[in-house]
Amino acid sequence: MNKTCTVVGAGLAGCEAAWQLAERGISVTLYEMKPESYSPAHKMSGFAELVCSNSLKAEHLTNASGLLKAEMRLLDSLILKAAYHARVPAGGALAVDRDNFSIYITSAMENHENITVIRKRIDEIPDGPVVIATGPLTHSVLAEAITRLPGFSALHFFDAAAPIVTLDSLNMDKVFRASRYEKGADYLNCPMTEDEYNAFYDALMSAELAEVHEFDKKQVFEGCLAVEILASRGRQTLAFGPLKPVGLVDPRTGKAPYANVQLRQDNEQGTLFNLVGFQTRLKWGEQKRVFSMIPGLENAEFVRYGVMHRNTYLNSPDVLSKNFSVKGNPDMRFAGQITGVEGYMESTASGLIAGISLAKRLLGEEEPEFTGDTVLGALARHVVSPTPDFQPMNANFGILDKLTERIRGKRNRYEKLAELSLARVNEIKATYHL
Repeated sequence: MNKTCTVVGAGLAGCEAAWQLAERGISVTLYEMKPESYSPAHKMSGFAELVCSNSLKAEHLTNASGLLKAEMRLLDSLILKAAYHARVPAGGALAVDRDNFSIYITSAMENHENITVIRKRIDEIPDGPVVIATGPLTHSVLAEAITRLPGFSALHFFDAAAPIVTLDSLNMDKVFRASRYEKGADYLNCPMTEDEYNAFYDALMSAELAEVHEFDKKQVFEGCLAVEILASRGRQTLAFGPLKPVGLVDPRTGKAPYANVQLRQDNEQGTLFNLVGFQTRLKWGEQKRVFSMIPGLENAEFVRYGVMHRNTYLNSPDVLSKNFSVKGNPDMRFAGQITGVEGYMESTASGLIAGISLAKRLLGEEEPEFTGDTVLGALARHVVSPTPDFQPMNANFGILDKLTERIRGKRNRYEKLAELSLARVNEIKATYHL
């Protein structure tokens, strides 16, 4: 069995994958196009550059991002080591000095005895075992090469996604389940009175927008319509568009509502729902404030906010199988945001799984099974689960397996999920000798 591997891309996912492979004795060739070539968002020549925030989010175990970190710490994540080395004060969050963070990881790559770093842009997919971790701004030439792979007919070149909320955070005294004209009950409905609609409309029109990169403007906003842009065309535009109430009857009144927001199931478990037609470029805090005015969403937990930006990613359920391997070619793996995970630690987690699993395969050993009661496994499952409208996903408790016992209180439920998750990771670690 070939004990060499190529990793393309030295971002968070690529460096984590390279580390996990190299630590298991695999000879890794790591390609990074900087400083020969830069994406529109990158400026530093070092590896693992943090383009947006310097925060890696919460650390406590009652937050899914904190639990993900704890799982990854058990599996010797390089990126976490770098984060703790370069951390700066940030309350309950893990935040880093970007330069020190990048320097630590770059040094780890350049000085590992099993890693050879080549600073060169790759325009074709290398032969042999490979992890492709080129990120949401994958160079157009390589992106075209990826689309030529069997079954890879297209990549998504922008991300225009609606917010996603958890089912158990909704006020079901106000929300009712129904499809239009009584054709099933596939949607959750949030009916609005005229006063509620007008208050929501006014808040939406005065909400603050997120800043837009110049390359995003060209790639995304010329071809997509955000809910606030649609609303700006007139007070009644939403009521006759995505919030139209036709074919629906509010069971509380026996009449059609003045306006209606529909929520569509977003995962197989039925624990997550997205707000239909609510792609937006409002700031995240504004999304929380304004969208919580929708009846039934007063205390909604937003596991993902609406986004509109360039984000090259695969239609992964069609082309990837477990552990981020390509269907029909287990020696080829993808990792990072290109797979449909969203966020720094989520990207790192995909690299960790891809690296560990491919190393096991190359050593002739059984690949680990990361199960859905862990954040690692639930993220990997999201990436390969069939869905009519696949969208990138952050770590959140809604994607984990449901508890078999009823536990009152959200914090208590999350503590139990964390307890089960860490026990399972330790079990996986022992079973597969990780």
